[in-house]
Amino acid sequence: MSLTDFMPTDAAIPSSAGRSRAAVVDDFARSELFDRTFREGMELVEDTAAYLDGDGRRESKLLSRSTALAYAGESMKLTTRLMQIASWLLVQRAVREGDMTALAACEPRYRLADRKPDTDPTDGELPIALVEYLVRAEKLYDRILHLDRRMYLDAPEDDAVNPVQSQLDRLTAAFRT
Repeated sequence: MSLTDFMPTDAAIPSSAGRSRAAVVDDFARSELFDRTFREGMELVEDTAAYLDGDGRRESKLLSRSTALAYAGESMKLTTRLMQIASWLLVQRAVREGDMTALAACEPRYRLADRKPDTDPTDGELPIALVEYLVRAEKLYDRILHLDRRMYLDAPEDDAVNPVQSQLDRLTAAFRT
């Protein structure tokens, strides 16, 4: 399987024709795309935590009361989103390391939830660094959500009917007589 089988486009994530969902998940967990996505996600978690505990904390103390309230809400939304991303990535890593089977990772409880498109942050006076982390987290979440849907919901099951094979079988049966 080549790296292009895991590029984040509808045409190439992952090519699952004739393959089980678990095989698709297992292949992704061992891919370079997973490595890059995992690194990006964990770096974003670390960078955001450092910001919120350092510069973000100092910046939030300088905000007006209403903006500080908006800051608290947006930072909670940000940390929740990042924990969802990290959890999904850690499940994929568990598959890669053999701590979880690919079949177990297919369980619905490990799926990412659809998100409603967010509007801009609730207050225009929020620190730009917080807004940048929010944007980065949403973009990464959207990419991972796309991967999740393609791997876990769009991939055919082993027992799924292959319409082409079904037609070939019917033609073969028709011409046997």
